[in-house]
Amino acid sequence: MGGPGDPPEGTPDGAPNGADDEYRSVVFDESFVRAARLQEFSAQERMADHAPAVRRRPPMRRGLSRQALVLVLLIAVAFGTAIYMGVRHPYQTPQAGRYVQPLRMTVIPLAPQGKVPGAPDSEQLYANSPAAQFRVGAEGIALPAARRTANFSDAQVITALTTAKDYLVRSSLYPEVLTGGQVRPVRVLLDPEQLDQFDRSFEQPTADGRHAPTGWLVRFDPSRAELADRKIRVQGSLEAGEVDSSTLEVTSDHTFVYALRPAGADEKAEVSLFTVRRELHFRFDRDDLRLHQAELVGSSLQAGPLSCAEDATNHLRPLLAGQTPKAGGPAGTDPYAPQGTAALCGTLADSAQPRLPKA
Repeated sequence: MGGPGDPPEGTPDGAPNGADDEYRSVVFDESFVRAARLQEFSAQERMADHAPAVRRRPPMRRGLSRQALVLVLLIAVAFGTAIYMGVRHPYQTPQAGRYVQPLRMTVIPLAPQGKVPGAPDSEQLYANSPAAQFRVGAEGIALPAARRTANFSDAQVITALTTAKDYLVRSSLYPEVLTGGQVRPVRVLLDPEQLDQFDRSFEQPTADGRHAPTGWLVRFDPSRAELADRKIRVQGSLEAGEVDSSTLEVTSDHTFVYALRPAGADEKAEVSLFTVRRELHFRFDRDDLRLHQAELVGSSLQAGPLSCAEDATNHLRPLLAGQTPKAGGPAGTDPYAPQGTAALCGTLADSAQPRLPKA
């Protein structure tokens, strides 16, 4: 009896069989049939009107679906982005254990020896004063040639110098800071570790060498004086150097000359000059350089004409055209008091004042 795959009448005589069957190579196995894109309808299915003889089979699912591939791709992209941001994030956490030295400051009023010279025009005063050749505004704060140090690049030294200049401009030249009472333009340039000291200086001004607003910036008593000319004259120098492998320092020494008139006076009121010499000492670690901020650790201010009898801790109260200093001097200092600092006062040399031609 023939097998299930043999013809009903058996294998024809002389016909090859087994491995010699010439048609064996074209016999399709079950996996090939299952993979076919076209499939013949059954007899019952073809009885329907106009039914096609074959139908297209959906493609077999091999491997991951398209949605799964997209999900895997999104996860890979998110993971890669997280790693990149962790390595390159510009606002990394400050170095652990950082110590920022608090600012130490000195404010020295300079009293004139006689009446303060005045003139109707600020240009006349400047032309007859030691500030005649000074530059105007930020142009007087020139950056020196930047040279790399053992541990800091040229770019890092330039950043330190530029930040120090920005601090000088904002704290000595901005009109809104000088007479408007604003402090934010200066505050945003300070290392965050110094902000508590800065804020306390303006909330509770004290002549203790740590908390005088005039140690941080230049500002005039708005009830006393106002700018008569916004073209402030400036001259000075900046120097950069390396303290150690992690710290740069910049020292600045600049003289600022302001033309002032009485607060609320009209333009015909006489103008006088007011001179401020500021010596500042900045330090920068790598976080400060990256964030464009500074640690101000030393400040020395000499300013005049001022009266030694008046406190210059919170505001500078200039002596204006035609005025003379009040009698008396700084209040006494108790050397036994904690954080006591001797009050200082100097004399403004006549050579520092404009030499106006006699009428």
